Amino acid sequence: MDFDFAHYMLTKRGKDKENQSVVRSQSKEAYLKLLAETFNMNRSRILAFKNKPHTPVKLIPDEFYSSVHQSKRSKPLRHIPQTPERTLDAPDIIDDFCLNLMDWSSSNVLALALQNTVYLWDASNGSASELVTVDDENGPVTSVSWAADGQYIAIGLNSSDVQLWDSTANRLLRTLRGGHQSRVGSLDWKNHILTTGGMDGQIINNDVRVHSHIVATFRGHRQEVCGLKWSTSGQQLASGGNDNLLYIWDRSMASMHSRSQWLHRLEDHTAAVKALAWCPFQRNLLASGGGGSDCCIKFWNTHTGACLNSVDTGSQVCALLWNKNERELLSSHGFMQNQLTLWMYPSMVKTAELTGHTSRVLFMAQSPDGRTVATAAGDETLKFWNAFGMPEVKKAAPKAEHPGPFPHIRRIR
Repeated sequence: MDFDFAHYMLTKRGKDKENQSVVRSQSKEAYLKLLAETFNMNRSRILAFKNKPHTPVKLIPDEFYSSVHQSKRSKPLRHIPQTPERTLDAPDIIDDFCLNLMDWSSSNVLALALQNTVYLWDASNGSASELVTVDDENGPVTSVSWAADGQYIAIGLNSSDVQLWDSTANRLLRTLRGGHQSRVGSLDWKNHILTTGGMDGQIINNDVRVHSHIVATFRGHRQEVCGLKWSTSGQQLASGGNDNLLYIWDRSMASMHSRSQWLHRLEDHTAAVKALAWCPFQRNLLASGGGGSDCCIKFWNTHTGACLNSVDTGSQVCALLWNKNERELLSSHGFMQNQLTLWMYPSMVKTAELTGHTSRVLFMAQSPDGRTVATAAGDETLKFWNAFGMPEVKKAAPKAEHPGPFPHIRRIR
């Protein structure tokens, strides 16, 4: 750009308008004439192309984009059955939001607590058995949780005790006492560490290998601990409580001798927080759900403590499960539809709503292969849904001799 020429053009035109009647000296006229010849005054624009610009070269041909878009569109949508594969009776199941009464093991055995009894179902052959019935002094059973090996199961009791059972030998291994002052409603494992949450607001790490099993205590909740979940890495623990609070605890901060300080104390929920689910495909991503006066699913970056998104579902959020095969999240709900909702992540667009329960869907558990989801509700029914099936293109043809998980069982007991 010729700045001298531009300045000349601007000052000349302004002077021409303002001083048309002013007689300029011969030396001034000579100077202006020389300047005009020097800067080529016949140009009509300050900036101009001498030649037409070249057509830009496309580094990636249009055919490539069209083929990519066609391949994306050609991916078939997964068929999601709107009805459960099987419905079983679950008489006398406790309708309590803060309890955790169902879990599915890595060895494909479902555990469900009904009042004082824990029942086991082997999904591979449909056999059912009773693991234990506790006496009224200790019961009812308030929580169950399988260890990662699928053989050992922890059972939380209303008496504040926690029992450890070998499901293969049908044998009580030990009873953990002295940690809590009231019922133990939430449990989760991290290797040999069993973490327990009680109505007293305490969270305790128990090393089940040693006699003095209490190795760390987390104090922060002012009311009952409703949900506990260790992250996949085992580095962080999420806890939700009836005090509407969500805490993120770091393993490195756990101490037996002092009150363990939380990493994040999150106060965004306006009702009890029970539903917790760590994302299987993104580190430090946690989903949490709030109770009846909150109704929101929130997503958290647990490294920074930031809330990434919040979705109002319109009803109580009782449980959350991530799909292991797709980027989807399943939520179970209470009043008024008592539905399961399948969401695409991160858009949180609804892909399906599954109805069938007539009371709030308090408990969800996922089969080891990630395809089948079991739900237990206050209507005293247990339902099995093909909510997380693989896309049809990858599925083998269905076999008539395997109609669903537990084909020979009609009742829970």
